[in-house]
Amino acid sequence: MAHRGGSRSGFRSPYGFFVRDQLPELRRRGLPVTGVVDAVPYCSQAWALLTKEEKMAYTEKARKWNEKKRSQKAVKETCNLADPVPACLTTKTSIVASLPDASAMSWKNDQAVIADIFYFLNIYSHGKLPSYCEQRFLPCEIGCVKYSLQDGIMADFHHFIDPEEPPRGFRYHCQAASDGTHRIPISGFHLSRTCYAVVLRELLEFVQPVRGVWPHFYCRSDDRFRINWCLNRMASITGIESHLELLAVEDLVTELYQKKHQKEPSKTWVCKELDVFLWDFSSNTRCKWHEENDIVCCALASCKKIAYCISRSLASVYGVSLTAAHLPLQDSDYGESRNTKMVILDAGRFQKMKVQGSGCDRHFASPSQDQESVPANCDSPCGVKTAIYGASTMRGRGITRLLKNASDLSMSFSN
Repeated sequence: MAHRGGSRSGFRSPYGFFVRDQLPELRRRGLPVTGVVDAVPYCSQAWALLTKEEKMAYTEKARKWNEKKRSQKAVKETCNLADPVPACLTTKTSIVASLPDASAMSWKNDQAVIADIFYFLNIYSHGKLPSYCEQRFLPCEIGCVKYSLQDGIMADFHHFIDPEEPPRGFRYHCQAASDGTHRIPISGFHLSRTCYAVVLRELLEFVQPVRGVWPHFYCRSDDRFRINWCLNRMASITGIESHLELLAVEDLVTELYQKKHQKEPSKTWVCKELDVFLWDFSSNTRCKWHEENDIVCCALASCKKIAYCISRSLASVYGVSLTAAHLPLQDSDYGESRNTKMVILDAGRFQKMKVQGSGCDRHFASPSQDQESVPANCDSPCGVKTAIYGASTMRGRGITRLLKNASDLSMSFSN
């Protein structure tokens, strides 16, 4: 499979043809490349240096090759119409291609709403590179959860991704962005990383169509460009067509609320429901590595916290009883009166930073949100997050239980 350098359907990208041409030279240099997938990380810089005419030559080669494969596939499908293949022998790829668009479906009643399955997706990157760079992002971690109002989180998916080499001159920029957020090192990471091809294939296998409908993926609107770019980058390099449609989770919350109450909620209310820190340190939320190192920014955790927020806000509206799959066990009994918008762990540090941050003041943002560009007058590389809740200094195990005890104490005094 690795020697083919294409998708399961056999189609190839221009970059795939370029990488195949580079295999002899890479092997001559003694690099451990057995096929196209292994060679991908070593070819991105050389591809970027090609002229427009050279890239067009590879594009034309890929076009001709793919047209030939499509014609062969059409002939095969025509033959299958005359001699149908049993359903149990059809391939997974052909099944996925025939699924209707989920946007054509509608909820007929509340039961359809709570039984519907959603996928929350996030991909973290080693910073955000300037627009003139071909590599706008370097995907390094992916998280996804399968969720329904009825059953809560049903399954999760997580991988550390083997990133491409940063463009020349941007290595410090990328590492600084990582150190300020998820803290995944660019190189020398002791945990195994997964290549683009395996990530996309396993992600597609993770998604299980419901009632013949290919589901949508949801993410925060601020993360949508980055995640789409990373998906398209991995697809173009590997030649694997993902067919994934990424939508804003804010729109999903609005639709869920409007379906029940027949009126649209304010954007402020939706953002308030999603922007909470309550579960940053809850158990079984982050991946094992981020949990052990007490790092808040985790791609898997950001997806799970979306599920928690929707459960807390809308499960009771639809008459669903909360379980450990909807909320972390120690948090499932939290009342609606609790202020979960923000938790200031170090008031002195906050006040000091507020005085010093004349040019970089920002509204509070969840530390799970990813790298964003900062104003030009800040002493940080473009794309390096400078949120006041730095991942390197934030500590707070048990903070949610502390808040609960404080609330119980205040209630006892009031009685």
